[in-house]
Amino acid sequence: MPRPYKCRRVGAVPGTTYFKPRGVPMRDLTEVCLPVDGFEAVRLADYEGLKHEDAAQRMGVSRQTFGRILAAARRTLAESIVKGLALRVEGGLVEMAPPVGRAAGLPGIVDTTGSRSAGPDIGRTSGNRAATKEEHMAKIAVTSDGPHLDGRLDPRFGRAAGFMIVDSETMEFTYVDNGGSQAMAQGAGIQAAENVSRAGAQALLTGNVGPKAFAALSAAGIKVYQNLESLTVRQAVERFKKGELEAASEPNKQGHW
Repeated sequence: MPRPYKCRRVGAVPGTTYFKPRGVPMRDLTEVCLPVDGFEAVRLADYEGLKHEDAAQRMGVSRQTFGRILAAARRTLAESIVKGLALRVEGGLVEMAPPVGRAAGLPGIVDTTGSRSAGPDIGRTSGNRAATKEEHMAKIAVTSDGPHLDGRLDPRFGRAAGFMIVDSETMEFTYVDNGGSQAMAQGAGIQAAENVSRAGAQALLTGNVGPKAFAALSAAGIKVYQNLESLTVRQAVERFKKGELEAASEPNKQGHW
């Protein structure tokens, strides 16, 4: 049985979250995303030079999990450098490691998209530039039954066929397959939340979300818009852009879909 996804502890929030090749216009760039847990793994192993066992302990994960996080992060960095792609650092379900003097067991959940969550003593990194609401909401994830803007919105979140990651300004999109979550006996919603977070989405448009998935999405700073099962992907995005949707404050589905 697959193990549920666990938040990873990080000791620092990146002050600079976007890198681009010099001399290449933004409109001509393709970007890749390095999740914050990947940033932390590289920081601990390659910058601080920690052994993997020590770094894994810092992040609150197993040695094997740390190795997978680090390997994926290095591949992302290599792809950015070799292919000349822009690199965005964001996403991932992480929590701040408590500093010296903080009571154990009270880490704050970090909103890796730049806004503040409900965790104690967690604020924005002073090095981050101010961002407008439109910038934070540029990428929208929509549960979809296939890679088509005019396809039907899949009402299931955790068991959705996939996610359309749509740029709300240009309507350009990529498709993230969710087949791995569909095959899980338990924890599909949490894994789906991780898929959406890794894709860099700041908002989710869907039909139904259970309590565990809702908590995971909220921890990652992703706003949830529910009860949209009667729409196509394009219609849902258009309603979002017009300000016709209201973010949910709680899940609308109790238990499994």
